[in-house]
Amino acid sequence: MPLFSATLGFCSTSFFFHSSTPSTFPKCPYNCSVSNSINNTDSGILHRPLVTPLDPDHLAIRQARRSSDWKAANAYKESSIIYNGRVEEYNTGGLLIRFFTILGFLPFPQFSPSHASKEPHKSIQDIAKALVGSILSVKVIVADEDNRKLIFSEKEAAWSKFSGRVKVGDIFEARVGSVEDYGAFVHLRFPDGLYRLTGLVHISEVSWDLVHDVRDILTEGDKLRVKVINVDREKSRIKLSIKQLEEDPLLETLDKVIPQDDSAYSDSLSDDDSSVIEPLPGLETILEELHKEDGIFDARISRQGFEKRVVSPDLQLWLSNAPPSNQRFTLLARAGRQVQEIHLTTSLDQEGIKRALQRVLERVP
Repeated sequence: MPLFSATLGFCSTSFFFHSSTPSTFPKCPYNCSVSNSINNTDSGILHRPLVTPLDPDHLAIRQARRSSDWKAANAYKESSIIYNGRVEEYNTGGLLIRFFTILGFLPFPQFSPSHASKEPHKSIQDIAKALVGSILSVKVIVADEDNRKLIFSEKEAAWSKFSGRVKVGDIFEARVGSVEDYGAFVHLRFPDGLYRLTGLVHISEVSWDLVHDVRDILTEGDKLRVKVINVDREKSRIKLSIKQLEEDPLLETLDKVIPQDDSAYSDSLSDDDSSVIEPLPGLETILEELHKEDGIFDARISRQGFEKRVVSPDLQLWLSNAPPSNQRFTLLARAGRQVQEIHLTTSLDQEGIKRALQRVLERVP
């Protein structure tokens, strides 16, 4: 059975017929006028039916409606209103979502993390296919009528809905979404069991130890706990930390090692002249580097002693939890059972001292 397609303007109408029998053409849904006369010649040549253009008034109405929908899209973009749109189709890059008479595009990178986290073993194409026909909450992020670009973000809609529930200091169960050179993007699990928002664990917040490659520690799909350390509501960004859920190994209360009262000090530490105390292996270089740091004026060993237990055979530096007083701050250097107390003269606060010490330890082999 031959197939004939008549196409003009916005109209595309297909007609089926037997070549030997005249046929009555179906009515075009766009009110095109199609002639029913077909000339069957003896040679079997079929002549094309006559198609007249769309009614000018009808075209004007369609164009006005489309222009109005583009204005509505811009209004949604400017006001950041959430739009609930039906998924019409999918392709290799994302979803096509109906916005009145316009088809907009939701790229995969603008998906909410809830889809992949619900079915982590599915490919993104399978997830997209399953979403056809569903209604998604999205925001318009690009509305360009001249270039016919209408782009949605489901991430932005999720931010509007759920970011108000996230505060600095909150702890979330989470899942690693992707790992980059500079850190890992982590999806936050909300009380309803769905992963609603994504935050960044910078490489510096992965571990208290120096991390050269995040991939040595984290892998996509890993489940973990994270702490919220910053929420930027203007830029829609959440900064997270893994290491801050653990005690800082550089931060130690002196009470845990050496009692603070004078009588106890004399039991643990000798009042030897610091000039005759031989620094622990590697400590002398560290003291020299500390002198190079801005805000540190002096660093010297004041006393030493011995512990009953071996914390580590390697050299370790511990900071006091007590803040600097009169520009004085105390460090402990420990190796094996031996402990040496270091007095710093500094204008830095506790955080500044910790950062200076971390820089020094990165320089010293």
